[in-house]
Amino acid sequence: MTEEARDPRDVSWHPRRTMILHGHTAAEQQLLQAHQSGKLHHAWLLRGPRGIGKATLAYRFARFLLAVPDPIVAQRKSHLHIDSATGTARRIAAGAHPDLLVVERALDVKTMRIKSEIAVADARAASSFFARTAGEGGWRLAIVDSADELNSESANALLKIIEEPPQRSVFLLISHRPGALLRTVRSRCIGLDLHPLSNDDTLRVLRDLPPVAKQSEEDLRLAAELSNGSPGRGLDLIGSEGAAAFANFKAKPRLSPARCIEIGMAFAGRDTAADYEVFSELFIGWIAERARTAGLSGGGAALAKAHDDINYSLRQTDALNLDRRQTVVDALLVLGEALKAS
Repeated sequence: MTEEARDPRDVSWHPRRTMILHGHTAAEQQLLQAHQSGKLHHAWLLRGPRGIGKATLAYRFARFLLAVPDPIVAQRKSHLHIDSATGTARRIAAGAHPDLLVVERALDVKTMRIKSEIAVADARAASSFFARTAGEGGWRLAIVDSADELNSESANALLKIIEEPPQRSVFLLISHRPGALLRTVRSRCIGLDLHPLSNDDTLRVLRDLPPVAKQSEEDLRLAAELSNGSPGRGLDLIGSEGAAAFANFKAKPRLSPARCIEIGMAFAGRDTAADYEVFSELFIGWIAERARTAGLSGGGAALAKAHDDINYSLRQTDALNLDRRQTVVDALLVLGEALKAS
């Protein structure tokens, strides 16, 4: 691929190059034990929120299965770790292992953007892949990242192969919203649930990522705290002025008008769209959680109304390119009144 047509996903911290897995020991052991049993099911649905490590686990299992194909040999192992210096690990890291297919949204070389869906042609590539003999004589694996991005045609094309799998073949489907998948696809898979990480594990993951090597420990801790257990989300929050403004609000949500103005000043400049988006998402999520908690106690009507009004106002400002600073100040004032009423 030429420099001009480089895939924007080809970055140093891609899950296929990530050798350490934090916080998903139970899921890892379930996959290991399934292989050790000699009765490994051919299709697995890795379920959980976005950015928590599902793809990292999928590539980790792919490395192990391709490096240790014999279940009897696998019985000597207590985890799925494979040394990064092995040929299997190096080929997977380079995206060049002949027995691993990744089904994902393709790159549109004309626009240099990733397509919005996994096209049927990309899903049908799995058919020709599994029709071939394994290049190294062991297993063949397909990672679908993510299954949520399959359209109806591509999902049905993939289903045909999952329904009649070749011997020694494994599908690892990654899903952030499994309820939206075709019921027939879900029914062919063993569900494997992954959960948000603890703050400590999230922080460990963030520290391991090359893009954050120069970030301060304070920024990493703030990102981990606000990420809700998703290192992927935490990566987006590192160094964000929007995240810092939300942390300022969260530290003391009973707001005076002066503090509302102070927080709103973070969005006074022209180049604040990304920070405004981060703040809005965190802010609305916080209000929604407070409204749910209050609702369980028989209250929360004022917070629920504030949530709807503020959400609408924030979105309108974004859509119409209105004054972000004033919108945030107004939203904080509205929330303040709702909190008093609650």
